[in-house]
Amino acid sequence: MAGAASVLEDGSVLSRLDRGLFRFETMLALVSGLAVFALMILAVISVAGRNFLNSPVPGYVDWIEQAMPLIAFMGVAYTQRLGGHIRMDIFVGALKGRFLWAVEFLTTLLVLVLMLLLVWGSWSHFERSFDFGAPLWSSDSSMDIGLPIWPAKLLAPVAFGVLCLRLALQLWGYGRGFILGLSEPVAVPLVESAAEIAAREAATVSGND
Repeated sequence: MAGAASVLEDGSVLSRLDRGLFRFETMLALVSGLAVFALMILAVISVAGRNFLNSPVPGYVDWIEQAMPLIAFMGVAYTQRLGGHIRMDIFVGALKGRFLWAVEFLTTLLVLVLMLLLVWGSWSHFERSFDFGAPLWSSDSSMDIGLPIWPAKLLAPVAFGVLCLRLALQLWGYGRGFILGLSEPVAVPLVESAAEIAAREAATVSGND
């Protein structure tokens, strides 16, 4: 499992694109976190309303369904940039040089192909839900209070599309590392040892990062 990874930066075009995309990914991750916080507040209001006023929030489950894509998908590209997704670090960490970048390139390419298929499938799912001629542009709605479902369905291809951009940049970085024989290419998460992770986390907690 990947804990944390460092991402090097320089003045290259690749690094500038990486930093620009990372700012957008950070914004999406922030939106995801705010959605979690909003659901916590909504839960408190609903429980308090049920217990004290005998009137919970109408459509509470519907609102949760709408927020779930925000929570589940908006942070995937941000996590990918930081190397936080689950993978076999014990195996990858044992590789070095061009062979490491070749393996990283191949696995990233496979993930990119999968994500492109998911973008295509989730966009088709959104299109079936969206209808310009229908009320609220929706051909389907939630069961309780009739919220249009297409906004939630749109979030999946948007988030997966951003992840595809991130994977494309990482392919560029791994390919550059392989071709040039770099030891530490920019714009890709570099695997850190447990000692390096602990030292960086300690510096962050102590305010010296």
